[in-house]
Amino acid sequence: MPELPEVEVTRLSFAERIRGARISSVRVGKPLRWPLGVAPESLVGQSVGTVTRRGKYLWLALDRGGLLMHLGMSGSLAFRAGGGAETEAGPHDHFDLVTERGTLRMTDPRRFGAVVWSPAIDAGAAARLLAGLGLEPFDPRFDGAHLHAALNKRRIAVKLALLGGGIVVGAGNIYACEALFEARIDPRLRSDRLSKPRAALLAAAVRTTLARAIEVGGSTLRDFRDAHGAAGAFQLQAGVYGRAGLACVRCDGTVRRIVQGQRSTFFCPGCQKR
Repeated sequence: MPELPEVEVTRLSFAERIRGARISSVRVGKPLRWPLGVAPESLVGQSVGTVTRRGKYLWLALDRGGLLMHLGMSGSLAFRAGGGAETEAGPHDHFDLVTERGTLRMTDPRRFGAVVWSPAIDAGAAARLLAGLGLEPFDPRFDGAHLHAALNKRRIAVKLALLGGGIVVGAGNIYACEALFEARIDPRLRSDRLSKPRAALLAAAVRTTLARAIEVGGSTLRDFRDAHGAAGAFQLQAGVYGRAGLACVRCDGTVRRIVQGQRSTFFCPGCQKR
């Protein structure tokens, strides 16, 4: 599943290329997770404004309202420049936004992704879908004090609390594992037992892990590509993720794999303490 770094990398790969482009046509294929919510032809003639991100959603501002996009489990966006005419759509290409500068195409084999029109990012469908999201990891308000206070209200494993998205967005499975490793915290530790100093370390680790992932293009575990078609490289730098049975890169321990909340968790019991 594309996580925050992959979504941000995707945004960066096409946002400036499409900004200011006028929409010439819209093609809607097989239904995605939610309906578009507006007649496709009503988007024609409008110009694309700033492309921003909230959690794992992208918001494409238009002259009137905007489009909220989510990549779901297996979706991707590709921007093909030139001509304004879309290339022939394949069986998994479900949405084309054709502009004078090229086509932004949503491809999603499992169709859990979405493209939804809303009158504003803080109104209508967008407001409902974004409600309940935690702070952005790079928001100055996301610090040790915020994380400690939020974790203190929960009685679940700290890794599961990070994955929930209600405290901070973007700490998906691979990045939660890596942030906990960087902060030397056992993922099984109960959330309300994390001390204030260790919460500060974890908040910093979440930020640095996600920033590093964005810098190297995210993670390509299966088929993620940005809007240029480039793969990510973060998985090649992982300290624990996918390394079960191998020696820890930091101590003389061995990386273990357990299952938490039906997701694989990788950690080093030698240097990650409860």
